[in-house]
Formats: sequence, structure tokens, C-alpha cells
Amino acid sequence: MDHSYFDDRTAASRPSSLRSALRAALRGRSAAWVGKSPAGSGSVSAAPGGPDIAQAASHDVAGPAPKHAASAEEALGIDHVRHRYGGMMAVDDVSLGIARGEIMCLVGPSGCGKSTLLRIAAGLEALQHGTVRINGKVVADGDGCVPPERRGVGLVFQDYALFPHLSVIDNVRFGLSGIPVESRRRRAMETLEQVGMASHADHFPHALSGGQQQRVALARALAPNPAVLLLDEPFSGLDARLREQVRDETLHVLKKTGAATMLVTHDPEEAMFLADRIALMRDGKLIQLGSPVDLYTCPADGFAAQFFGEVNRIAGRVRGGAVDTPVGRVPCDLPEGAAAEVLIRPEALRLAAPEAAAGARVPNLGRVMAARLLGRTSLIHLDVPDGGQGRHLHSRMPGQFLPPEDSHVAITLDLRQAFVFPAKDPT
Repeated sequence: MDHSYFDDRTAASRPSSLRSALRAALRGRSAAWVGKSPAGSGSVSAAPGGPDIAQAASHDVAGPAPKHAASAEEALGIDHVRHRYGGMMAVDDVSLGIARGEIMCLVGPSGCGKSTLLRIAAGLEALQHGTVRINGKVVADGDGCVPPERRGVGLVFQDYALFPHLSVIDNVRFGLSGIPVESRRRRAMETLEQVGMASHADHFPHALSGGQQQRVALARALAPNPAVLLLDEPFSGLDARLREQVRDETLHVLKKTGAATMLVTHDPEEAMFLADRIALMRDGKLIQLGSPVDLYTCPADGFAAQFFGEVNRIAGRVRGGAVDTPVGRVPCDLPEGAAAEVLIRPEALRLAAPEAAAGARVPNLGRVMAARLLGRTSLIHLDVPDGGQGRHLHSRMPGQFLPPEDSHVAITLDLRQAFVFPAKDPT
């Protein structure tokens, strides 16, 4: 198949009747994947126990259909929470809310307050100031605190905290009190089936791998059908390859449960992989809250930009609404003459052979100092002229791109991945 057929520029040049037919065909196929008739194809019936397709979220590969107005119900609400350990402010006036079925990741460097905030939500840390709500009901404020076991939350800790003397199924049904014994076993087996551990029901924790223990801990947290699921660094004890596999499995399980999930991690890539929204913290404060795309493409400050990926840093001054850099001018809205810092992601520096970039404009050139293949991308170390001296910059190119050392390449700057922030005046 010619993939250029789906290129936007190619699509725009097709007759409108062909574009309409293509969209209709794609909508029909995508509707078939989820077992529903496409809108406008005749009578539409609601799935048993589910919403009418006209009101459901669109599964449309030709582009999102207009959404009907609907407000997501808040499962966990945290308002103006402050928490101090002695003279250190661990959480400083943080407010956020998590909707049912939403996964929110708390990220930030060690000691930023993310685990403290999770423990406050769980009731494991006494609330000092603010309010915590679960399913719209206040569970902690200045007047009192509902104990953890009565909050309807599921917890998964970094060390999983499985009971070594209990079998897998007994670990899972440990928290299922108040229901008949046989019902407890049935519910425990259902959740073990969800996480792919039903065949290990009679095993003991010491006989399981780290990834299997993590899944059992997740099943135990999910068994009581909690409204809110809280996970504190749940994958940090796994090696890199296993971590990728387990967090992929966990993502699909979490999306099926419908519970609101707050997950603490220090790994930005993990947060971007798992989260619907990310809350970035530093020194107890909430720096930025938004989707992974928001935080990566529209960082609130230099800290946020650097936290989610490597950046090239270039100091400069605002002249004519932009800052000059060795790889091009970067527009900004800072005051004229202000000291600025430009942060450029390595993937924003796109490289090509000088002759391939020849045209009406003379390209920016850089000398290749080194080039290394890192698997999915290549990292190229560049020496770029900057006011009579060289500047060391990094570029990342997709796939295998390994120009010889001391060769020259043309550099094109993708302004969508270059950010300008105020900087202290060096003078």
C-alpha cells in the first residue's frame, strides 16, 4: 500500500466526493472493530447496559467526531493541601482532581512531595491543611479524617507488600471482608484473571518473579472494586525490559477497571506512557498539570522542558521579538532586550547533507564531532559556529543517521520544539 495516500497534502488534492467516500469507509470499518453500526447507516441501538452510540466516545480513524457536552465525575479531589515535616514544606498548596477512569501520574525529582501527596490521599499521612474528597465526599479536612480502610481506595506500594505466608489467592482475598467466603474466592479469581495470574493462584510470593508479584499486588488492590487506585513507584523494582512489559499490561488493566488512578513515578517516559494527565511537582509545588502532549510541547518553564527530555541550552537577548541562536532565530513574547534562555530539543535539529539543503537560503552548517546509533534514534554531536567560537549541540535523528566525523551537515530548526524563557541577566 502506498502510505502517501493518507498524507494530508495528498488528501487535500482529492475530489471532495472521494474524500467523503474514504471517510465513510473508514468510519464504517472502525465502527465494525467495536461492534457497532456507523452513525448515519440506519437504525442504531445501544449496547446492553451501555450508552447509545450517538452519545458514546467516537472510534473514528478519520478524525474525532464532535463530542456531546458531558462532565466527567470527579473520583478524587485534593484542594489546597499543605504538609510540613518540621521546617520543610513537603507539599505546598497543591490542588488537583482525577476523574473516574482517568490515570494521573505524579512526577518530579526525589523529595518533591509526590509520595507525600499520595499518602495523604490514601489516609496514611494525617492531613495538616486542605481537603481530600473521594467520590464527592470529604474524607479529610480540618474537622477530621476517615481512616484508610474506609476510604474505598486500593494501594500498590513499591515493595508490593505481599504476605509471604499466604498463597497468591489468599493475598488477593485478604481485603475482601464482609462478603461470603465463596464470593471472596470468586472475586479474587476474577481479578487474578484480569492481571493474567489465575494459573498461579495457589503459588506463594517467593515462587514468583518480580513482575508476577507486581501483578498480584495490583489484583489485591483491584479486588474490592475501589473508586480510587493509588500506586507508589510500582515498577521501580523491575529491570528495564520487564518494566516495559509489565507497565504495558498494567495500562490495559487500569483502563478496563474504570477506577481513578494516581500513580507516582520519577520516570518521565513512564508517566508519558501511562498517563492521561501528568502533574509535575518540584519543591512541594505543582509546576504544571496537563496531558503528556501539553507538558512536552508547551512546558511551563525551563525545569518542565528539561524534565521530559534532553535540551540544548543557549543564552541570548531578545531583539525584535526573537532570540538569535547559531541555528536560527526563535520568536518569543519577552520584553525587548531581556536576557533569555533558549531550550532546544535535540530532535528539533534536523540534519541533511549540505547539497541536499541548498536553495534560496544559505543553510546553517555544523561539523560532526561524533555520531552514535542508540537503537531507534541516532545521536549526533555537533560543533556549530557561534560568534567566532564553537558551540556543542546535540541532534537526534530517527533511525540510522551516522554522518562521518568532521563532515559537515545542514541544520534546520523545528521551532515547535524550541522554547524561550526568562534568564537572569549575566551582567
